[in-house]
Amino acid sequence: MKHIQWIAVLAIFALGCSQVSNEPQMQAETMQDMHEAMVAQEGTPCQQMPNGESMGDCGDNVKEDLSSLSTAKSSSILTVNDGDHITITADIVKKRINGKEVKMYAYNGMIPGVALRTRQGSTIEIDFINNLDQETTIHWHGLRHDINNDGVPDISQETVKPGEKYQYTVTFPDAGIYWYHPHVREDLQQDLGLAGNMLVDSPESDYYNPINKEELLVLDDILMNDHGVVPFGKEHANFALMGRFGNVMLLNGETDYRLSVNKGDIVRFFVTNVANVRPFNLDFDGARIKLVASDLSRYEEEEFIDSVLITPAERYVIEVYFDESRKYNIRHITPDKEYVLGSVIAASTAGRADHSADFLKPRKNEEESKEMFRFKKLMEKDPDYEIDLTVEVNMMMGSMEDMPCHVMGGVQMGDCDGEEHEEEIEWEDTMGMMNAMSTSETVDWILKDRKTGRTNMEIGMEAKVGDIIKIRLFNDPESDHPMQHPIHLHGQRFLVTSIDGEQQDNLAWKDTVLVPAGKTIDILVDVTNPGEWMMHCHIAEHLEAGMMTSFNVET
Repeated sequence: MKHIQWIAVLAIFALGCSQVSNEPQMQAETMQDMHEAMVAQEGTPCQQMPNGESMGDCGDNVKEDLSSLSTAKSSSILTVNDGDHITITADIVKKRINGKEVKMYAYNGMIPGVALRTRQGSTIEIDFINNLDQETTIHWHGLRHDINNDGVPDISQETVKPGEKYQYTVTFPDAGIYWYHPHVREDLQQDLGLAGNMLVDSPESDYYNPINKEELLVLDDILMNDHGVVPFGKEHANFALMGRFGNVMLLNGETDYRLSVNKGDIVRFFVTNVANVRPFNLDFDGARIKLVASDLSRYEEEEFIDSVLITPAERYVIEVYFDESRKYNIRHITPDKEYVLGSVIAASTAGRADHSADFLKPRKNEEESKEMFRFKKLMEKDPDYEIDLTVEVNMMMGSMEDMPCHVMGGVQMGDCDGEEHEEEIEWEDTMGMMNAMSTSETVDWILKDRKTGRTNMEIGMEAKVGDIIKIRLFNDPESDHPMQHPIHLHGQRFLVTSIDGEQQDNLAWKDTVLVPAGKTIDILVDVTNPGEWMMHCHIAEHLEAGMMTSFNVET
Protein backbone atom coordinates (compact mmCIF):
# COMPACT_ATOMS: atom_id res chain seq x y z
CA MET A 1 0.00 0.00 0.00
CA LYS A 2 1.59 3.25 -1.05
CA HIS A 3 2.00 6.23 1.28
CA ILE A 4 0.43 9.53 0.37
CA GLN A 5 3.04 12.24 -0.06
CA TRP A 6 1.55 15.48 1.15
CA ILE A 7 2.84 18.73 2.57
CA ALA A 8 -0.45 19.34 4.28
CA VAL A 9 1.16 21.23 7.14
CA LEU A 10 1.72 24.09 4.67
CA ALA A 11 -2.03 24.60 4.68
CA ILE A 12 -1.94 25.40 8.40
CA PHE A 13 1.10 27.61 7.89
CA ALA A 14 -0.53 29.58 5.08
CA LEU A 15 -3.77 29.98 7.01
CA GLY A 16 -1.94 31.10 10.10
CA CYS A 17 0.17 33.67 8.23
CA SER A 18 -2.91 35.10 6.50
CA GLN A 19 -4.45 35.91 9.87
CA VAL A 20 -1.35 37.06 11.78
CA SER A 21 0.58 39.15 9.27
CA ASN A 22 2.28 41.10 12.06
CA GLU A 23 3.74 37.98 13.66
CA PRO A 24 7.44 37.16 13.05
CA GLN A 25 8.08 34.97 10.01
CA MET A 26 8.58 31.35 11.06
CA GLN A 27 11.92 29.89 10.14
CA ALA A 28 11.97 26.16 9.50
CA GLU A 29 14.78 24.19 7.86
CA THR A 30 12.85 20.95 8.04
CA MET A 31 9.20 19.90 8.23
CA GLN A 32 9.71 18.95 11.87
CA ASP A 33 11.00 22.44 12.69
CA MET A 34 7.88 23.85 11.03
CA HIS A 35 5.66 21.53 13.03
CA GLU A 36 7.29 22.57 16.32
CA ALA A 37 7.02 26.23 15.41
CA MET A 38 3.35 25.90 14.53
CA VAL A 39 2.56 24.31 17.90
CA ALA A 40 3.52 27.56 19.62
CA GLN A 41 2.43 30.04 16.92
CA GLU A 42 0.17 32.67 18.50
CA GLY A 43 -2.76 33.73 16.36
CA THR A 44 -2.74 30.55 14.25
CA PRO A 45 -6.18 28.87 14.35
CA CYS A 46 -6.37 26.15 16.97
CA GLN A 47 -5.84 22.62 15.61
CA GLN A 48 -6.49 19.57 17.80
CA MET A 49 -4.27 16.60 17.03
CA PRO A 50 -5.24 12.93 17.52
CA ASN A 51 -2.61 12.52 20.24
CA GLY A 52 -4.29 15.26 22.28
CA GLU A 53 -1.78 17.95 21.37
CA SER A 54 -3.05 21.45 20.59
CA MET A 55 -1.47 23.29 17.66
CA GLY A 56 -1.68 27.04 17.23
CA ASP A 57 -3.52 29.53 19.40
CA CYS A 58 -5.96 27.51 21.50
CA GLY A 59 -6.16 30.07 24.32
CA ASP A 60 -7.19 28.57 27.64
CA ASN A 61 -9.88 26.33 26.08
CA VAL A 62 -12.46 27.65 28.52
CA LYS A 63 -14.43 24.74 29.90
CA GLU A 64 -18.14 24.68 29.12
CA ASP A 65 -20.49 24.89 32.09
CA LEU A 66 -22.17 21.48 32.37
CA SER A 67 -23.75 21.96 35.79
CA SER A 68 -27.31 22.12 34.43
CA LEU A 69 -27.01 18.82 32.52
CA SER A 70 -28.16 15.45 33.85
CA THR A 71 -25.54 12.76 34.30
CA ALA A 72 -25.70 9.95 31.73
CA LYS A 73 -27.06 6.67 33.07
CA SER A 74 -25.90 3.17 32.22
CA SER A 75 -27.94 1.34 29.61
CA SER A 76 -30.86 -0.84 30.61
CA ILE A 77 -33.09 -3.23 28.65
CA LEU A 78 -36.70 -2.29 27.89
CA THR A 79 -38.89 -5.26 26.91
CA VAL A 80 -41.52 -4.29 24.33
CA ASN A 81 -44.38 -6.37 22.98
CA ASP A 82 -46.27 -6.34 19.71
CA GLY A 83 -48.49 -3.25 19.57
CA ASP A 84 -46.65 -1.31 22.30
CA HIS A 85 -46.22 2.47 22.06
CA ILE A 86 -43.04 3.86 23.64
CA THR A 87 -41.01 7.08 23.70
CA ILE A 88 -37.33 7.54 22.91
CA THR A 89 -35.66 10.89 23.50
CA ALA A 90 -32.31 12.21 22.30
CA ASP A 91 -30.86 14.22 25.19
CA ILE A 92 -27.81 16.32 26.03
CA VAL A 93 -26.08 14.88 29.11
CA LYS A 94 -22.78 14.96 30.91
CA LYS A 95 -20.53 11.99 31.50
CA ARG A 96 -17.22 11.43 33.26
CA ILE A 97 -14.65 9.70 31.03
CA ASN A 98 -11.04 9.24 32.11
CA GLY A 99 -11.55 11.67 34.96
CA LYS A 100 -12.95 14.43 32.74
CA GLU A 101 -16.59 15.56 32.72
CA VAL A 102 -17.70 16.05 29.11
CA LYS A 103 -20.88 16.89 27.21
CA MET A 104 -22.39 13.87 25.45
CA TYR A 105 -25.63 12.81 23.76
CA ALA A 106 -27.85 9.98 25.00
CA TYR A 107 -31.03 8.08 24.11
CA ASN A 108 -33.37 8.22 27.12
CA GLY A 109 -30.48 9.63 29.14
CA MET A 110 -28.43 6.43 28.72
CA ILE A 111 -25.03 5.67 27.12
CA PRO A 112 -25.33 3.28 25.33
CA GLY A 113 -28.96 4.13 24.61
CA VAL A 114 -31.86 2.18 26.05
CA ALA A 115 -31.80 -1.36 24.62
CA LEU A 116 -35.08 -2.69 23.21
CA ARG A 117 -35.93 -6.39 23.48
CA THR A 118 -38.85 -7.88 21.60
CA ARG A 119 -40.04 -10.98 19.75
CA GLN A 120 -39.64 -11.68 16.07
CA GLY A 121 -42.69 -10.46 14.13
CA SER A 122 -43.54 -7.61 16.52
CA THR A 123 -44.49 -4.10 15.44
CA ILE A 124 -44.21 -1.13 17.80
CA GLU A 125 -44.83 2.61 17.65
CA ILE A 126 -42.06 4.93 18.83
CA ASP A 127 -42.49 8.62 19.58
CA PHE A 128 -39.06 10.15 19.06
CA ILE A 129 -38.40 13.53 20.74
CA ASN A 130 -35.32 15.52 19.75
CA ASN A 131 -33.94 17.36 22.79
CA LEU A 132 -30.58 18.01 21.12
CA ASP A 133 -29.17 21.32 19.93
CA GLN A 134 -29.18 20.12 16.31
CA GLU A 135 -31.45 18.22 13.92
CA THR A 136 -31.29 14.44 13.78
CA THR A 137 -33.11 11.21 12.83
CA ILE A 138 -33.06 7.57 13.93
CA HIS A 139 -31.98 4.79 11.56
CA TRP A 140 -33.03 1.30 12.71
CA HIS A 141 -29.94 -0.52 11.53
CA GLY A 142 -30.43 -3.95 9.95
CA LEU A 143 -34.23 -4.11 10.08
CA ARG A 144 -36.06 -5.14 6.91
CA HIS A 145 -38.98 -2.85 7.57
CA ASP A 146 -40.93 -0.13 5.75
CA ILE A 147 -38.81 2.42 3.88
CA ASN A 148 -40.76 5.33 5.39
CA ASN A 149 -39.30 4.49 8.80
CA ASP A 150 -35.66 4.04 7.78
CA GLY A 151 -34.48 7.41 9.10
CA VAL A 152 -32.52 8.67 6.07
CA PRO A 153 -32.95 12.43 5.50
CA ASP A 154 -34.52 13.48 2.18
CA ILE A 155 -35.23 9.83 1.25
CA SER A 156 -37.17 8.30 4.12
CA GLN A 157 -38.10 11.45 6.03
CA GLU A 158 -37.24 15.06 6.80
CA THR A 159 -34.86 15.68 9.67
CA VAL A 160 -36.30 16.12 13.15
CA LYS A 161 -35.40 19.62 14.32
CA PRO A 162 -34.56 20.51 17.95
CA GLY A 163 -37.67 20.36 20.09
CA GLU A 164 -39.70 18.43 17.52
CA LYS A 165 -41.34 15.00 17.71
CA TYR A 166 -41.51 12.28 15.07
CA GLN A 167 -43.33 8.93 15.13
CA TYR A 168 -41.71 5.75 13.81
CA THR A 169 -43.46 2.44 13.17
CA VAL A 170 -40.79 -0.20 13.68
CA THR A 171 -41.19 -3.87 12.72
CA PHE A 172 -38.89 -6.77 13.57
CA PRO A 173 -39.14 -9.50 10.89
CA ASP A 174 -35.90 -11.34 11.74
CA ALA A 175 -34.40 -12.74 14.92
CA GLY A 176 -30.99 -11.30 15.72
CA ILE A 177 -29.13 -8.37 17.23
CA TYR A 178 -29.64 -4.89 15.75
CA TRP A 179 -28.95 -1.31 16.73
CA TYR A 180 -30.22 2.22 16.17
CA HIS A 181 -28.34 5.46 15.62
CA PRO A 182 -28.64 8.85 13.85
CA HIS A 183 -28.31 9.33 10.11
CA VAL A 184 -27.37 13.01 10.45
CA ARG A 185 -23.73 13.92 11.18
CA GLU A 186 -23.04 10.41 12.45
CA ASP A 187 -19.40 11.41 12.92
CA LEU A 188 -20.50 13.70 15.75
CA GLN A 189 -23.84 12.47 17.09
CA GLN A 190 -23.06 8.77 17.14
CA ASP A 191 -19.58 9.36 18.54
CA LEU A 192 -21.03 11.40 21.40
CA GLY A 193 -23.24 8.51 22.52
CA LEU A 194 -26.28 8.08 20.26
CA ALA A 195 -26.34 4.31 19.76
CA GLY A 196 -28.57 1.63 21.26
CA ASN A 197 -29.24 -2.08 20.73
CA MET A 198 -32.34 -3.96 19.62
CA LEU A 199 -32.46 -7.65 20.56
CA VAL A 200 -35.05 -9.67 18.64
CA ASP A 201 -35.88 -13.11 20.09
CA SER A 202 -36.96 -16.04 17.97
CA PRO A 203 -40.26 -17.74 18.93
CA GLU A 204 -38.29 -21.02 18.93
CA SER A 205 -37.35 -21.78 22.54
CA ASP A 206 -34.22 -23.65 21.46
CA TYR A 207 -33.09 -21.12 18.81
CA TYR A 208 -29.86 -20.70 20.79
CA ASN A 209 -28.03 -23.11 23.10
CA PRO A 210 -28.75 -23.29 26.84
CA ILE A 211 -26.41 -20.92 28.69
CA ASN A 212 -25.98 -19.45 32.17
CA LYS A 213 -26.06 -15.73 31.37
CA GLU A 214 -26.63 -13.23 28.54
CA GLU A 215 -24.87 -9.89 28.09
CA LEU A 216 -24.96 -7.05 25.56
CA LEU A 217 -21.49 -5.75 24.70
CA VAL A 218 -21.25 -2.39 22.91
CA LEU A 219 -17.72 -1.59 21.66
CA ASP A 220 -16.72 2.03 21.10
CA ASP A 221 -13.89 4.53 21.38
CA ILE A 222 -13.66 8.30 21.80
CA LEU A 223 -10.92 10.83 20.99
CA MET A 224 -9.91 12.98 23.97
CA ASN A 225 -7.21 15.41 24.98
CA ASP A 226 -6.40 17.31 28.16
CA HIS A 227 -9.47 19.51 27.68
CA GLY A 228 -12.03 16.80 26.95
CA VAL A 229 -13.40 15.48 23.66
CA VAL A 230 -11.34 16.64 20.67
CA PRO A 231 -13.54 19.13 18.76
CA PHE A 232 -15.60 18.04 15.77
CA GLY A 233 -15.85 19.98 12.53
CA LYS A 234 -18.55 22.62 12.82
CA GLU A 235 -19.99 22.37 9.30
CA HIS A 236 -18.23 19.28 7.95
CA ALA A 237 -16.71 16.13 9.41
CA ASN A 238 -13.02 16.37 10.24
CA PHE A 239 -10.70 13.33 10.29
CA ALA A 240 -12.30 12.54 6.92
CA LEU A 241 -9.32 10.69 5.45
CA MET A 242 -9.10 7.77 7.88
CA GLY A 243 -11.93 8.44 10.29
CA ARG A 244 -11.87 9.56 13.91
CA PHE A 245 -9.95 6.87 15.78
CA GLY A 246 -10.46 7.28 19.52
CA ASN A 247 -7.67 7.03 22.07
CA VAL A 248 -9.99 5.96 24.93
CA MET A 249 -11.66 2.55 24.60
CA LEU A 250 -15.22 2.13 25.87
CA LEU A 251 -17.13 -1.06 26.63
CA ASN A 252 -20.81 -0.44 27.36
CA GLY A 253 -19.89 3.23 27.69
CA GLU A 254 -17.30 2.64 30.42
CA THR A 255 -13.53 2.34 30.64
CA ASP A 256 -13.71 -0.25 33.46
CA TYR A 257 -16.41 -2.77 32.47
CA ARG A 258 -16.74 -5.66 34.95
CA LEU A 259 -18.83 -8.83 34.82
CA SER A 260 -19.09 -11.47 37.54
CA VAL A 261 -19.83 -15.10 36.64
CA ASN A 262 -19.50 -18.52 38.20
CA LYS A 263 -16.69 -20.87 37.37
CA GLY A 264 -17.91 -23.07 34.52
CA ASP A 265 -20.51 -20.59 33.27
CA ILE A 266 -21.33 -20.25 29.58
CA VAL A 267 -22.09 -16.60 28.73
CA ARG A 268 -23.78 -15.53 25.51
CA PHE A 269 -22.52 -12.12 24.38
CA PHE A 270 -24.40 -10.03 21.81
CA VAL A 271 -21.56 -7.86 20.48
CA THR A 272 -22.02 -4.60 18.54
CA ASN A 273 -19.33 -2.23 17.25
CA VAL A 274 -20.61 1.38 17.26
CA ALA A 275 -17.23 3.10 16.81
CA ASN A 276 -16.82 5.64 14.01
CA VAL A 277 -13.99 3.72 12.33
CA ARG A 278 -12.12 1.38 14.67
CA PRO A 279 -12.35 -2.37 14.00
CA PHE A 280 -12.01 -4.49 17.14
CA ASN A 281 -10.33 -7.88 17.41
CA LEU A 282 -11.96 -9.21 20.56
CA ASP A 283 -10.69 -12.05 22.73
CA PHE A 284 -11.32 -13.25 26.28
CA ASP A 285 -7.87 -14.01 27.67
CA GLY A 286 -7.79 -17.73 26.91
CA ALA A 287 -11.48 -18.52 27.43
CA ARG A 288 -12.96 -20.64 24.63
CA ILE A 289 -15.13 -18.71 22.17
CA LYS A 290 -17.82 -20.15 19.93
CA LEU A 291 -19.24 -18.18 17.01
CA VAL A 292 -23.02 -18.64 16.90
CA ALA A 293 -24.65 -15.93 14.77
CA SER A 294 -24.14 -12.63 13.00
CA ASP A 295 -26.25 -9.65 11.97
CA LEU A 296 -29.58 -11.25 10.93
CA SER A 297 -29.23 -14.99 11.55
CA ARG A 298 -27.39 -17.93 12.97
CA TYR A 299 -24.52 -19.47 11.03
CA GLU A 300 -25.14 -22.74 9.25
CA GLU A 301 -22.77 -24.33 11.73
CA GLU A 302 -21.34 -23.02 14.97
CA GLU A 303 -17.55 -22.93 15.14
CA PHE A 304 -14.81 -22.32 17.68
CA ILE A 305 -12.70 -19.23 17.04
CA ASP A 306 -9.68 -17.59 18.66
CA SER A 307 -11.04 -14.04 18.48
CA VAL A 308 -13.84 -11.96 16.93
CA LEU A 309 -12.90 -9.40 14.27
CA ILE A 310 -15.81 -6.96 14.25
CA THR A 311 -15.95 -3.84 12.11
CA PRO A 312 -18.13 -0.74 12.72
CA ALA A 313 -21.87 -1.55 12.42
CA GLU A 314 -21.41 -5.35 12.53
CA ARG A 315 -22.87 -7.60 15.22
CA TYR A 316 -21.89 -11.07 16.35
CA VAL A 317 -23.41 -13.52 18.78
CA ILE A 318 -20.76 -15.54 20.59
CA GLU A 319 -20.71 -17.92 23.54
CA VAL A 320 -17.76 -17.96 25.93
CA TYR A 321 -16.85 -20.71 28.40
CA PHE A 322 -15.24 -19.51 31.65
CA ASP A 323 -13.99 -22.85 32.92
CA GLU A 324 -11.45 -21.61 35.47
CA SER A 325 -11.79 -19.64 38.68
CA ARG A 326 -9.87 -16.48 37.75
CA LYS A 327 -9.98 -13.06 36.13
CA TYR A 328 -10.38 -12.99 32.34
CA ASN A 329 -9.43 -9.76 30.60
CA ILE A 330 -11.59 -8.72 27.66
CA ARG A 331 -8.98 -7.63 25.14
CA HIS A 332 -8.72 -5.87 21.79
CA ILE A 333 -5.59 -7.25 20.14
CA THR A 334 -4.00 -5.85 16.98
CA PRO A 335 -0.69 -6.74 15.28
CA ASP A 336 0.98 -3.89 17.20
CA LYS A 337 -1.05 -3.21 20.34
CA GLU A 338 -3.20 -4.75 23.02
CA TYR A 339 -5.98 -2.96 24.88
CA VAL A 340 -7.80 -4.24 27.97
CA LEU A 341 -11.46 -3.23 27.59
CA GLY A 342 -12.76 -4.79 30.79
CA SER A 343 -12.79 -8.06 32.67
CA VAL A 344 -14.85 -11.08 33.63
CA ILE A 345 -14.35 -12.44 37.16
CA ALA A 346 -15.15 -16.16 37.44
CA ALA A 347 -15.52 -17.40 41.02
CA SER A 348 -16.24 -20.84 42.41
CA THR A 349 -19.94 -21.04 43.23
CA ALA A 350 -22.01 -24.17 43.77
CA GLY A 351 -25.48 -24.75 42.40
CA ARG A 352 -25.14 -23.49 38.83
CA ALA A 353 -26.44 -25.42 35.81
CA ASP A 354 -23.75 -27.18 33.79
CA HIS A 355 -24.12 -26.48 30.04
CA SER A 356 -20.58 -27.40 29.03
CA ALA A 357 -21.65 -30.47 27.02
CA ASP A 358 -23.85 -28.31 24.75
CA PHE A 359 -21.10 -25.73 24.39
CA LEU A 360 -18.39 -28.21 23.44
CA LYS A 361 -20.48 -29.69 20.61
CA PRO A 362 -20.96 -27.09 17.83
CA ARG A 363 -24.51 -27.17 16.57
CA LYS A 364 -25.48 -27.55 12.92
CA ASN A 365 -28.43 -25.33 12.03
CA GLU A 366 -30.28 -27.27 9.36
CA GLU A 367 -32.93 -24.59 8.93
CA GLU A 368 -30.34 -22.02 7.84
CA SER A 369 -28.57 -24.50 5.57
CA LYS A 370 -31.81 -25.38 3.77
CA GLU A 371 -32.74 -21.72 3.31
CA MET A 372 -29.33 -20.83 1.92
CA PHE A 373 -29.03 -23.81 -0.41
CA ARG A 374 -30.75 -22.05 -3.32
CA PHE A 375 -28.45 -19.05 -2.90
CA LYS A 376 -25.32 -21.17 -2.95
CA LYS A 377 -26.30 -22.40 -6.41
CA LEU A 378 -25.96 -18.79 -7.61
CA MET A 379 -22.47 -18.21 -6.25
CA GLU A 380 -20.93 -18.56 -9.73
CA LYS A 381 -23.33 -16.19 -11.50
CA ASP A 382 -21.83 -13.08 -13.10
CA PRO A 383 -22.00 -9.94 -10.96
CA ASP A 384 -24.96 -7.67 -11.59
CA TYR A 385 -22.90 -4.77 -10.28
CA GLU A 386 -19.16 -4.33 -9.79
CA ILE A 387 -18.38 -1.50 -7.40
CA ASP A 388 -14.86 -0.18 -6.80
CA LEU A 389 -14.04 1.49 -3.47
CA THR A 390 -11.63 4.40 -3.87
CA VAL A 391 -10.84 7.97 -2.80
CA GLU A 392 -9.78 11.33 -4.20
CA VAL A 393 -7.93 13.78 -1.96
CA ASN A 394 -8.16 17.49 -2.65
CA MET A 395 -5.87 18.80 0.08
CA MET A 396 -2.81 20.95 -0.69
CA MET A 397 -0.20 18.58 -2.06
CA GLY A 398 3.42 18.66 -3.01
CA SER A 399 6.26 16.31 -3.84
CA MET A 400 8.34 15.12 -0.94
CA GLU A 401 10.71 12.88 -2.83
CA ASP A 402 13.62 15.19 -2.04
CA MET A 403 12.76 15.54 1.66
CA PRO A 404 14.74 13.43 4.15
CA CYS A 405 12.81 10.54 5.66
CA HIS A 406 11.14 11.46 8.95
CA VAL A 407 8.01 10.73 10.94
CA MET A 408 5.48 13.46 11.76
CA GLY A 409 2.06 12.99 13.34
CA GLY A 410 2.56 9.24 13.30
CA VAL A 411 3.13 9.00 9.54
CA GLN A 412 6.31 8.33 7.61
CA MET A 413 7.09 11.25 5.29
CA GLY A 414 9.74 12.11 2.72
CA ASP A 415 12.13 9.82 0.84
CA CYS A 416 11.92 6.57 2.83
CA ASP A 417 13.31 4.21 0.18
CA GLY A 418 9.89 3.38 -1.21
CA GLU A 419 8.81 1.46 1.88
CA GLU A 420 5.09 0.76 1.79
CA HIS A 421 2.43 0.02 4.37
CA GLU A 422 1.02 -3.41 3.53
CA GLU A 423 -1.66 -3.92 6.17
CA GLU A 424 -5.11 -4.77 4.80
CA ILE A 425 -6.70 -3.18 7.88
CA GLU A 426 -5.85 0.14 9.50
CA TRP A 427 -5.99 -0.54 13.22
CA GLU A 428 -4.91 2.96 14.27
CA ASP A 429 -4.71 6.48 12.86
CA THR A 430 -1.43 6.25 10.92
CA MET A 431 -1.78 9.67 9.27
CA GLY A 432 -1.86 11.75 12.46
CA MET A 433 -1.96 15.44 11.68
CA MET A 434 -2.86 14.82 8.02
CA ASN A 435 -5.99 12.93 9.05
CA ALA A 436 -6.96 15.52 11.65
CA MET A 437 -6.76 18.30 9.05
CA SER A 438 -8.77 16.48 6.40
CA THR A 439 -12.48 17.25 6.14
CA SER A 440 -15.41 16.01 4.10
CA GLU A 441 -14.80 19.09 1.91
CA THR A 442 -11.24 18.07 1.03
CA VAL A 443 -11.66 14.29 0.76
CA ASP A 444 -14.04 12.47 -1.60
CA TRP A 445 -14.62 8.83 -0.67
CA ILE A 446 -16.07 7.04 -3.67
CA LEU A 447 -18.16 4.05 -4.69
CA LYS A 448 -17.62 3.67 -8.45
CA ASP A 449 -19.58 1.48 -10.88
CA ARG A 450 -16.92 -0.23 -12.98
CA LYS A 451 -19.24 -0.66 -15.97
CA THR A 452 -20.67 2.87 -16.25
CA GLY A 453 -18.06 4.93 -14.43
CA ARG A 454 -20.79 6.55 -12.37
CA THR A 455 -20.00 7.30 -8.75
CA ASN A 456 -21.84 7.42 -5.43
CA MET A 457 -25.46 8.59 -5.71
CA GLU A 458 -25.22 8.67 -9.52
CA ILE A 459 -24.93 4.86 -9.67
CA GLY A 460 -28.52 4.07 -8.71
CA MET A 461 -28.49 0.26 -8.50
CA GLU A 462 -31.86 -1.29 -9.37
CA ALA A 463 -33.72 -4.51 -8.56
CA LYS A 464 -37.20 -5.99 -8.10
CA VAL A 465 -38.66 -7.83 -5.14
CA GLY A 466 -37.80 -11.51 -5.59
CA ASP A 467 -34.49 -10.86 -7.36
CA ILE A 468 -31.20 -12.25 -6.14
CA ILE A 469 -28.57 -9.65 -6.99
CA LYS A 470 -24.84 -10.30 -6.99
CA ILE A 471 -22.65 -7.30 -6.09
CA ARG A 472 -18.85 -7.48 -6.38
CA LEU A 473 -17.01 -5.04 -4.11
CA PHE A 474 -13.35 -4.30 -4.89
CA ASN A 475 -11.24 -2.16 -2.55
CA ASP A 476 -8.73 -0.47 -4.87
CA PRO A 477 -5.22 -0.82 -3.37
CA GLU A 478 -3.88 1.88 -5.74
CA SER A 479 -6.15 4.67 -4.51
CA ASP A 480 -4.77 7.74 -2.74
CA HIS A 481 -5.26 6.06 0.63
CA PRO A 482 -6.56 2.49 0.55
CA MET A 483 -8.05 1.27 3.83
CA GLN A 484 -10.82 -1.07 4.94
CA HIS A 485 -14.49 -0.20 4.44
CA PRO A 486 -17.46 -1.72 6.30
CA ILE A 487 -20.18 -1.61 3.63
CA HIS A 488 -23.76 -1.52 4.92
CA LEU A 489 -26.93 -2.11 2.87
CA HIS A 490 -30.18 -0.79 4.32
CA GLY A 491 -33.44 -2.71 4.28
CA GLN A 492 -32.23 -6.01 2.73
CA ARG A 493 -30.14 -8.98 3.78
CA PHE A 494 -27.23 -10.61 1.98
CA LEU A 495 -24.77 -13.49 2.09
CA VAL A 496 -21.00 -13.04 1.82
CA THR A 497 -20.34 -15.77 -0.74
CA SER A 498 -16.68 -15.32 -1.69
CA ILE A 499 -13.51 -13.49 -0.68
CA ASP A 500 -10.90 -13.06 -3.41
CA GLY A 501 -12.67 -15.81 -5.38
CA GLU A 502 -12.66 -18.32 -2.51
CA GLN A 503 -16.18 -19.52 -1.79
CA GLN A 504 -17.39 -19.29 1.79
CA ASP A 505 -18.98 -22.47 3.11
CA ASN A 506 -20.46 -21.37 6.45
CA LEU A 507 -22.93 -18.57 5.87
CA ALA A 508 -25.10 -16.23 7.91
CA TRP A 509 -27.38 -13.39 6.84
CA LYS A 510 -25.62 -10.04 6.99
CA ASP A 511 -26.30 -6.36 6.40
CA THR A 512 -22.69 -5.15 6.83
CA VAL A 513 -19.48 -6.60 5.39
CA LEU A 514 -15.85 -5.65 5.89
CA VAL A 515 -13.95 -5.07 2.63
CA PRO A 516 -10.21 -4.91 3.48
CA ALA A 517 -7.77 -3.01 1.28
CA GLY A 518 -6.99 -4.91 -1.93
CA LYS A 519 -9.74 -7.48 -1.38
CA THR A 520 -12.65 -8.50 -3.59
CA ILE A 521 -15.87 -9.49 -1.80
CA ASP A 522 -18.94 -10.99 -3.49
CA ILE A 523 -22.35 -10.69 -1.85
CA LEU A 524 -25.73 -12.12 -2.87
CA VAL A 525 -28.60 -9.81 -1.96
CA ASP A 526 -31.97 -11.38 -1.18
CA VAL A 527 -34.23 -8.62 -2.52
CA THR A 528 -37.39 -8.64 -0.39
CA ASN A 529 -38.13 -5.06 0.53
CA PRO A 530 -39.35 -2.30 -1.86
CA GLY A 531 -38.05 1.24 -1.62
CA GLU A 532 -34.98 3.41 -2.17
CA TRP A 533 -32.39 2.02 0.20
CA MET A 534 -28.93 3.34 1.00
CA MET A 535 -25.69 1.41 0.59
CA HIS A 536 -22.68 3.10 2.15
CA CYS A 537 -19.44 2.81 4.05
CA HIS A 538 -20.15 2.77 7.79
CA ILE A 539 -17.01 4.66 8.70
CA ALA A 540 -18.90 7.77 9.77
CA GLU A 541 -16.44 10.24 8.24
CA HIS A 542 -16.38 8.35 4.92
CA LEU A 543 -20.18 8.52 4.76
CA GLU A 544 -20.01 12.26 5.42
CA ALA A 545 -17.41 12.49 2.62
CA GLY A 546 -19.84 11.02 0.08
CA MET A 547 -19.26 7.24 0.12
CA MET A 548 -22.87 6.17 -0.44
CA THR A 549 -25.23 5.14 -3.19
CA SER A 550 -28.82 3.93 -3.52
CA PHE A 551 -30.34 0.49 -4.10
CA ASN A 552 -33.74 1.04 -5.72
CA VAL A 553 -36.20 -1.85 -5.33
CA GLU A 554 -39.53 -2.00 -7.15
CA THR A 555 -42.38 -4.42 -6.44
